[in-house]
Amino acid sequence: MRLIKQFNINMAHLVPEGTPAPLIPLMVIIESVSLIIRPFTLAVRLGANIIAGHLLLTLLGRQGSQLGRFRLAFLIIAIFALITLEGAVACIQAYVFTILSTLYLNEHNSIILSK
Repeated sequence: MRLIKQFNINMAHLVPEGTPAPLIPLMVIIESVSLIIRPFTLAVRLGANIIAGHLLLTLLGRQGSQLGRFRLAFLIIAIFALITLEGAVACIQAYVFTILSTLYLNEHNSIILSK
């Protein structure tokens, strides 16, 4: 009900200041789509980063049966280094996810609370 009563105020939050009047309806559509897709793009980005590391570890791990002793020892060291790197990437991704989620929620709450 509140959305309907304050429709113009709600739509004004989707339009940057100084936007020419003919572009306002287009800007509302673009900003609405942007707000809707933002969580999905974040999820895809996080998922791609996780899958990329696992894929690299899997591809390197399957090479072990075809290598000699020296190369196998080097491969094991490289895999342990990659696992360590994956742990660091997981921590960074968790931090990024938390910060971005907090920013998005604060942005959403500030729009709701400013009315």
